[in-house]
Amino acid sequence: MKNIIFKTVKYIYYLSFIILLVLYLFPGSLVGFFLYNDLAKQPNLISNPFGTSINHTMFFFYLSIQAFIINIKYKKFIYSFPFLLCVSILFELFHIIIPNRAFEAIDLFGNITGVVLAYLITNIIKKIEINL
Repeated sequence: MKNIIFKTVKYIYYLSFIILLVLYLFPGSLVGFFLYNDLAKQPNLISNPFGTSINHTMFFFYLSIQAFIINIKYKKFIYSFPFLLCVSILFELFHIIIPNRAFEAIDLFGNITGVVLAYLITNIIKKIEINL
């Protein structure tokens, strides 16, 4: 049963990673296009003072939690903290060269925050489990 759960999370992780890759590298906002019929408009998942960077934090947190869960079993670099941190930085840096996209430091901060929060939470949970 545990093996099935790990495999399912692994496939969801890969699918989520591919979706992230497409959304980040597409020249414009695909989500904005589908929701508002406007490639220039970024949707806000939650009304907040930081704008769309909260979307970045939530998605990188979601992706990182999956990776760290998978890392428990498979221990591969693609599920590790350094890999996800590099991806979170590189994907935002790609916006410098992708047409109709713009590098934003607050989005980069949101990406990194999502990865770091997921890392801290999974480490706290591991330590709690060890002490039980």
